[in-house]
Amino acid sequence: MRQYNIGEAKSHFSELVQRAMLGEEVIIARDNKPVLKLVPIRAAGGRRKPGSAKGEVRMAPDFDATPEDFAEYV
Repeated sequence: MRQYNIGEAKSHFSELVQRAMLGEEVIIARDNKPVLKLVPIRAAGGRRKPGSAKGEVRMAPDFDATPEDFAEYV
């Protein structure tokens, strides 16, 4: 992790954006105190985190039941 003061960040903004897009943690500080972290909205080629939707996905109890009007095709 590298910390950049606001003036330095301002003059090298494009480079800092590129570093953040590549996964580097970019911290911007004011008076040597961190005030924000520059991160991409979505990591390029980002990997899914297993289990991140746990409890969010719901399935009807009859999900795999054959609909009545398709019974003759089974």
